[in-house]
Amino acid sequence: MASFHGNQTTSSTTTLTHSPIYHSIILAGPRLKPLQQIHARIIITGLGRTRSLITKLLSFAYAAASPISYTRRLFFSIPKPDTFLFHSLITLTSKFSFPQESLLYYRRMSLANISSSNYTFSAVIKSSADLMAFSIGETIHCHVYICGYGLDAYVQAALVSFYAKSGRVMIARKVFDKMPDKTVVAWNSMISGYEQNGFGKEAIELFYSMQDLGVKPDSSTFVSLLSACAQVGAIGLGCWVHEYIARNCFDLNVVLGTALMNMYSRCGNVSKAREVFDSMEEKNIVAWTAMISGYGMHGHGSQAIELFNEMSFDGPRPNNVTFVAILSACAHAGLVDEGRQIFTTMKQEYGLVPSVEHQVCMVDMLGRAGHLNEAYQFVKNISPKEPAPAVWTAMLGACKMHKNFDLGVEVAEHLLSIEPENPGHYVMLSNIYALAGRMDRVEKVRNIMMRNRLKKEVGYSTIDVDRKVYLFSMGDKSHPETNHIYLYLDELMSRCREAGYIPASESVMHEVEEEEREYALRYHSEKLAIAFGLLKTGPGVAIRIVKNLRMCEDCHTAIKYISIIANREINVRDRLRFHHFKDGSCSCQDYW
Repeated sequence: MASFHGNQTTSSTTTLTHSPIYHSIILAGPRLKPLQQIHARIIITGLGRTRSLITKLLSFAYAAASPISYTRRLFFSIPKPDTFLFHSLITLTSKFSFPQESLLYYRRMSLANISSSNYTFSAVIKSSADLMAFSIGETIHCHVYICGYGLDAYVQAALVSFYAKSGRVMIARKVFDKMPDKTVVAWNSMISGYEQNGFGKEAIELFYSMQDLGVKPDSSTFVSLLSACAQVGAIGLGCWVHEYIARNCFDLNVVLGTALMNMYSRCGNVSKAREVFDSMEEKNIVAWTAMISGYGMHGHGSQAIELFNEMSFDGPRPNNVTFVAILSACAHAGLVDEGRQIFTTMKQEYGLVPSVEHQVCMVDMLGRAGHLNEAYQFVKNISPKEPAPAVWTAMLGACKMHKNFDLGVEVAEHLLSIEPENPGHYVMLSNIYALAGRMDRVEKVRNIMMRNRLKKEVGYSTIDVDRKVYLFSMGDKSHPETNHIYLYLDELMSRCREAGYIPASESVMHEVEEEEREYALRYHSEKLAIAFGLLKTGPGVAIRIVKNLRMCEDCHTAIKYISIIANREINVRDRLRFHHFKDGSCSCQDYW
């Protein structure tokens, strides 16, 4: 232990008071942190400029998330940082989520003409992705080749992840395909990249390739794969993953457990999702919120509220995302009074400021229930900023649902004034004009869309048959069994008409003839997927469809009839919620 008496004390004290760190330590006062106490002792003992000790201090500082100003002072106190220090700092700052610091140290290292290592490049590429600093990442990619690390497995895996996070999946795949030795980390990066960019089908296909090559998956592989299964409704593969996890004694940690639970919820089996939830030893706020959201998307509002109350009493403190999930559940189940109370609780008891998502849920909930005036007043009272387009869109949907054309036109025209490039608003306005009999306005809106080259988002549906995902779009004829599928669907729809089904021709473009409208309706993507599913599965097997857009009114009606004629349970997940069709009725009770 150092002595604080005699000449050594005077010398050490002088060293301390002249140190640039001294002032920040004094400012900390009685709240001096243990790390800074250690640092002060190092300075007092005359070792304040010892590189190895300062490197250790910096490691602890970043691990403990110390203030940036303090860690930077520590770094600048070192006269000549060496290769080891730079490499350590870049790796540490990237690991502990200080991406700006990581890039700062990389720049200073480059200016000092100190060479990078494969670990350094991997770290700064990750930091570029975390910051969405894509131009910097591309520059570092050039440095990688200049320094001869272009074929390094760690660096290439980081590049795959970087390009995937930047949305450039094709470039990520090119980097991946050029890798001579693909580690499980590289496979995981590419599978995750596909999944995060909405390419669930491609993620699943890549996993099958991984299996064919004998690469053993790990927990991270399954987290991304289960998310991909949830995207496209591949419950067959999802169940296989669950069995594999159990058979190979994988630790069902909170991340893997939540991914598994989410897969079951989004593939239509909410009761199985609850089984997984109950079996998890550790449940964080993400797991609780995912289960509440699962109940909500299936229209089980009462169960969602019951779980929310349990969470409030004996679980983690609900956050903004949790309240979005529970308010959405109230909206889908028509629990208006409960939703109003929860919204008030969120503000008053939890002190949370409503975000755009909460506002959308409230307008959606009030609007669905027919409280259009209250919903409209809620929108008008949003301050201090102008309500977001998403809030107005929810209001517009409610106007269309309840056929309040005057208010609907007002809302739609306001939406177009703030988001003139969104084709969805034009389509909705066109539909409202058509339902109101204003065909002159319909033509005007369509002409504006054509003039501005605005197109509707393309709808598609996916179905999982024998652990393989098939995709259909409206009028799709790419499938090798197209003729068989179309003939069977024609027969199915004829039987539906005999049973009383009448096509809702207002669900399609209003400028075409009635016969063309019926043709367009008949070959919507979900009907094609259902026909294929009925052909390829045996009696009693439930049909599960995932639709990327909201299901139209005609398909909703038609599938009720198909469920009777085919004697099948048909589950459809559209953009908003689940619809469970059985014996001619839907779980949403036409409240959607």
